[in-house]
Amino acid sequence: MKVTLLQTDIVWGNADENIQRAEGLIENVGESDLFVLPEMWSTGFATQPEGIAHEANRNGALEWMRKVAFDKKCAICGSLAIHLPDGTYRNRHYFIDGRHHRESFYDKHHLFTYGGENRYYTSGHEHTVVEYEGFRLLLLTCYDLRFPCWSRYSDELNFDGIIIVANWPQSRQSAWQILTRARAIENQAYLLGVNRVGDDEYSHYIGASCVIDPIGRCMLQCQHDCMEARSVDISLSELKRRRQKFRVLDDRD
Repeated sequence: MKVTLLQTDIVWGNADENIQRAEGLIENVGESDLFVLPEMWSTGFATQPEGIAHEANRNGALEWMRKVAFDKKCAICGSLAIHLPDGTYRNRHYFIDGRHHRESFYDKHHLFTYGGENRYYTSGHEHTVVEYEGFRLLLLTCYDLRFPCWSRYSDELNFDGIIIVANWPQSRQSAWQILTRARAIENQAYLLGVNRVGDDEYSHYIGASCVIDPIGRCMLQCQHDCMEARSVDISLSELKRRRQKFRVLDDRD
């Protein structure tokens, strides 16, 4: 399966401009099975979402994701700040499968209390595993990466890959480098991690989006401080071969 990481420089609160930037990257790449955008890719990491989050029934960014998926017969994912009719805000990671006409989402479970995200957003309490092109893909969002119990392969939670979308600042880049590899190694799974570049009021972001294989090797890493799209093929047969040969998951706690 060909996966493409869309490492974007997000313009604060300007969904139209952010859509154009993502669209430009996709056009330069051409065909791909799966495109992955960062966390809150259409607005920036809006910890105070009033006036900036998308209304659930008026969501141009989500409609654009659907159009890309259906027109290109591919899948696209990334998180959006959403204001629901019940008044709550969610950091919602959407997965739009235009090839099979399916749509899924995951509401971020671990809200970033250090940045005040928990003051305005409601956390989700259920995992989301999407089945696409034979892969079972666990959806996660940014701060979730720090909590291995939440993303642990188990009898109840089976997956072949993790997709983590993020606004992960340069000041904590070493943790990004280590934890993306750790989550891949401990679960013998692929990890697709997409981080933004650029600046907002609070932080500088250098990207380093990556694809990690099931033994922790970096298959692809985007450049630092550069808006770009990069692609790589991941193999389900290779994943199964490694799991069968070195059966770490059989001995898990």
